[in-house]
Amino acid sequence: MNRPLQNIQNGLLNDVRFIESPNKNARPKPNNIRLIIVHGISLPPDEFGGCWIDDFFLNRLDPNAHPYFEDIYQLEVSSHLLIRRDGGITQYVPFEQRAWHAGLSCYEDEENCNDFSIGIELEGADHIPYTDEQYAVLSNCCRLLIQHYPLLTQNCIVGHCDVAPGRKTDPGDSFDWERFRQLLSCR
Repeated sequence: MNRPLQNIQNGLLNDVRFIESPNKNARPKPNNIRLIIVHGISLPPDEFGGCWIDDFFLNRLDPNAHPYFEDIYQLEVSSHLLIRRDGGITQYVPFEQRAWHAGLSCYEDEENCNDFSIGIELEGADHIPYTDEQYAVLSNCCRLLIQHYPLLTQNCIVGHCDVAPGRKTDPGDSFDWERFRQLLSCR
């Protein structure tokens, strides 16, 4: 995806694939979106492509398809967005709703980050570099979200590891925060 995203309507990015996940609910304060959490995901671990992430977020992951899936297929999780290695975007939950992405989490002494955050998954792994396309699309998405939601700023973007330290490590050491912040600042 090389062209910039232009708009958010009814909590959805324009012109992106939307597959609604059942793993969501209402935010306690719908107008309190003030944090973006960047995640990394690959299913099976360190493998890219395929339908497994969609299946995971839609509660239809086959536990017999890979040994790793036996331990996770019953989890009910989702994210607002997934950015694939080629920059393609899938949205699973409208931004005004709470996606189940952060789990046990805390940001600036406030727990339950799902209540006030947007979760963006990058198809990747902690030790595998993310792609140029992912950095470009992530920075574009974040700029658009910051324009649309008044409580979001460039300083309100963190990794899953930052809100769940000791429990989560993503997006990992391979995510170049300096590069991302430089792209985010560009217009």
